[in-house]
Amino acid sequence: MDSENHNYNLFFKFIEAYSPIGFKGINRNDSVIKELEEMMERNKQFIYAGDLINMEIAFTSKSCYTLLGIPPEELNPLKIFSITHPDDLQHHAVMRGRLIKLVSEMYIQGKEDVVILSTNLRIQNHEGTYTNYFMQGYLWYCQIPYTTVSCLFVNTDISWFKEIKYGYNNYLGTDITYFRFPDEKLIMTGNVFSDREFEILKLIEAGLKSEEIADKLFLSIHTINTHRRRILKKTGNSTMFELLHELKEKGAL
Repeated sequence: MDSENHNYNLFFKFIEAYSPIGFKGINRNDSVIKELEEMMERNKQFIYAGDLINMEIAFTSKSCYTLLGIPPEELNPLKIFSITHPDDLQHHAVMRGRLIKLVSEMYIQGKEDVVILSTNLRIQNHEGTYTNYFMQGYLWYCQIPYTTVSCLFVNTDISWFKEIKYGYNNYLGTDITYFRFPDEKLIMTGNVFSDREFEILKLIEAGLKSEEIADKLFLSIHTINTHRRRILKKTGNSTMFELLHELKEKGAL
């Protein structure tokens, strides 16, 4: 895709134009919306924006219907949970906890830092089929039209990228470079693990030794130790303790 196809400056134009009205009552015939919808249709993206303090979605792009078969006015936080793959809800539980804590701090302390969230998850369409999406959140404290923490979530179909199909990417921080079109480099930034690797990491974090993990998963000790070496090689960490600490800091465990 060329730069015109995935120009994230359009999302900033969207925020600048409609954040002052809380993303409510937006005219879908506005030039900004039309241009944004055209870009998202090419990129297989949909967005929703609103208020994180009140857990309210004020605007959803019409591309939500194109990709998921869900009318924009029907998308709400409970609907998002219901169409997200159950395994992904479990994997991202810690990140959700950190996000809630961070948003509360931003609201109470009036922190004006922009927070970026990125992760991948499987979302179900109206036919019951799950597709892998890369979700990026852009969160900020604002006082107009009222005091809250506003959000814009951009969801991009990345089913073309097979390597992450069963892996998990997690980022929650202030690095604005994470808010760009999810190319291969961005998707692989951070720690991406297979289902088996993630399962082993959770058991290590729970205090189990290789022998105990092997018994629990009905695998050989050799296989478990091979997974451990591959995990450290993949992440560049020297010890499992160091890696687990890093993952907890990122909200991945």
